[in-house]
Amino acid sequence: MSRKYFGTDGIRGRVGQYPITPDFMLKLGWAAGMAFRRQGKCRILIGKDTRISGYMFESALQAGLSAAGADVMLLGPMPTPAIAYLTRTFHAEAGIVISASHNPHYDNGIKFFSGRGTKLPDEVELMIEELLDAEMTVVESAQLGKASRINDAAGRYTEFCKSSVPTSTDLSGLKVVLDCAHGATYKIAPNVFRELGAQVVTTAAQPDGLNINAEVGSTHVAALQKAVVDAGADMGIAFDGDGDRVMMVDHTGTVVDGDELLYIIAADLQDRGQLQGGVVGTLMSNLGLELALKARGIPFVRAKVGDRYVMSEMQERGWQLGGENSGHIVCAQHVTTGDAIIAALQVVLALQRSGQTLAEARLAWHKCPQVLINVRLSGNQDPVVHPDVRAACDRVTDRMGGRGRVLLRKSGTEPLVRVMVEGDEESQVRGYAEELAKVVAEICA
Repeated sequence: MSRKYFGTDGIRGRVGQYPITPDFMLKLGWAAGMAFRRQGKCRILIGKDTRISGYMFESALQAGLSAAGADVMLLGPMPTPAIAYLTRTFHAEAGIVISASHNPHYDNGIKFFSGRGTKLPDEVELMIEELLDAEMTVVESAQLGKASRINDAAGRYTEFCKSSVPTSTDLSGLKVVLDCAHGATYKIAPNVFRELGAQVVTTAAQPDGLNINAEVGSTHVAALQKAVVDAGADMGIAFDGDGDRVMMVDHTGTVVDGDELLYIIAADLQDRGQLQGGVVGTLMSNLGLELALKARGIPFVRAKVGDRYVMSEMQERGWQLGGENSGHIVCAQHVTTGDAIIAALQVVLALQRSGQTLAEARLAWHKCPQVLINVRLSGNQDPVVHPDVRAACDRVTDRMGGRGRVLLRKSGTEPLVRVMVEGDEESQVRGYAEELAKVVAEICA
């Protein structure tokens, strides 16, 4: 059965445009409440990022859940991985995240976590979709769900983040700039690093509901690069709006992406004899990462793009480490989903153990030039499977003679086709990517 509402990362879109509307969220809350009530007692957590529409959708979801007889626990602004963690610790049946991750304030969306803090099983998502098309009913007044607010949620999650590193951890002497994207990490991340002893400089930590991800955060690191150099800091850490992606900047202002961070963590775990299995990347992971891990004897496999696919592959293989070059990194020995703060701490601890700077550690392997061009989709045409596009991809692949990769895919979160070419020489790779992007754009026109 195909999905009508759920994409690869929940339900997402422009605020005010169906289905990202208050009436749909009311029905979605009811449908989720009914789906989980079928499985017995029902208590559901709701958390959100800092975008202004979160207030509206929080109220609508709460009303729908109550109508279905589900008790609601409100967390307020919290990172997505914190909601996964708290769903587990409160033994709730599900957690709901109101967020559009790295998107601008005018987008929003809904993600669900199971009671185990993982993405919902397909059968539960399909059950919710079926209920969305059913007539909404209201339980008897005596059975209506109640709502309460968890006032110490931020403190609980802060302590959990600190528990992911040894109790002897002392980050004194480390000066770090934290870019919180005016998002959900704006209080928690600075507290975690300060309480571990680091000297913290914060930027983009004044959310007003409209500035989330606005030229800041893990997808816009230029401001952080300047802030690190200006402050003379050892490194900078950029989170996205909901705190499940992380990018870093070394003391020279050079960006260190998710592939490089993943390697640093993997190498540290292997050196300490604590790497269980191998590493899961995605189709977008740099070829250089695969070769560097292979040189260390670390198995590497690629999953489809999306943290749910990375996590699924990790679970199937019994591995504990995986991630994406966008900065979604899953350290499964600590968490059940991508967690930017936890991942950043693992990198900082790895550097502390090795005695390396971030600038030195990122040079441990050669990154193959990789060019990514986003082409905006219009209409329902799927250019990825169009014969002209496939023929163009085949031509480029043949010209690279086995020394590179071509990947075209539709974004799961935005109306974009991502054109990626990877190879030996950057100018050649860029030329190929622009050539393919032009063909895709003509099909989309």
